[in-house]
Amino acid sequence: MSETVIIEPGRLERNYWLDLWRYRELFRVLAWRDLAVRYKQTVIGVAWAVIRPLLTMFVFTIIFGRLAKLPSDGSAPYPLMVFAGMLPWTFFATGLSEASNSLINNANLISKVYFPRLIVPTAAVVVAFVDFLITFAMLILLMAWYQFLPGWQMLALPGFVVLAFITSMGPALWITALNVKYRDFRYVIPFIVQFGLYVSPVGFTSNMLSSRITC
Repeated sequence: MSETVIIEPGRLERNYWLDLWRYRELFRVLAWRDLAVRYKQTVIGVAWAVIRPLLTMFVFTIIFGRLAKLPSDGSAPYPLMVFAGMLPWTFFATGLSEASNSLINNANLISKVYFPRLIVPTAAVVVAFVDFLITFAMLILLMAWYQFLPGWQMLALPGFVVLAFITSMGPALWITALNVKYRDFRYVIPFIVQFGLYVSPVGFTSNMLSSRITC
């Protein structure tokens, strides 16, 4: 016998987090489904999670490192600095893009059964986190290749990962709701993500911005 869900006034807000825990199995199913769909019928599969930041690192190294001759920060080689900067940015951009379209892509499921709608965009961000873990393993290999030993600042990495998760989830929830009503946002988000890549300190260090502002 199926369980009847009665939504009373005020109940949804009061028990929302409890409902998220009750539907944790659905959360795992959606996250695994999104992960499988992402690399379905691809030739090299999850290697795309490594190829994309590697190609971006190569382009940034040629344009900013060789042509513009932008300096690296500290003793880290410039390609390694760019790849490390790509980690949180790719996590944020992928999570924001996937989560923003998640409700539209799951419209048939949402219209048929009740479950906390927050599960859908959160599952999309979790898929982006899996890509982040794959790319982070590649960063470890690059550090070994360049014989670079990171400092104690690496201990703050989990905090930055949580911050990137929250940063991508926050605007994604707003844009997801707006995207349902105004479909123009599906074209705006890729532009914002692409523009943000070049204005954020990925191909250059934040010290350059602070020095320019000080001057």
